[in-house]
Amino acid sequence: MDRHPISQEGYEKLREEIRHLEDEVLPDIAQKIADARAEGDLKENAEYHAQREAQGMTNAKISQLKTKLAGCYIADKSTMPKGVVTFGSVVTVKNLDDGLEEKYEFVGPGEEDYTSEVMKILTSSPLAEGLLNKKVGEKVEVDVPSGKLHFEVMEIDD
Repeated sequence: MDRHPISQEGYEKLREEIRHLEDEVLPDIAQKIADARAEGDLKENAEYHAQREAQGMTNAKISQLKTKLAGCYIADKSTMPKGVVTFGSVVTVKNLDDGLEEKYEFVGPGEEDYTSEVMKILTSSPLAEGLLNKKVGEKVEVDVPSGKLHFEVMEIDD
């Protein structure tokens, strides 16, 4: 399994989410299950069944987050090579198909944000993989699920 870079902040964010789910959400659900169980007949107790489902979904989310963390390593952006697209770079690219310029920041799991002005995309995404290790002025063809995209690297902010 390939390991993916993640910032210290992203790592802490995922750890905090796991802690919150394990230490706050699961005990709350367990109490609700106990309260529902105390009401009697479990066959027709909708609250009991709903809380058991919530417990299962929460445990699945915790497992997913732990797996995500296990596949990461903390990368220090300041040690990354300068002048090439790497983890942590903010890259301005020109889409050669439509002429539009776009900005991307390459981040680790749990740090992605596709709604911000500078889209934070995973280093494991097809777009990021196509642009990694490129320099200003280089042109690249990127295979994405919808076809091929053509970019030119315009600027790299390390």
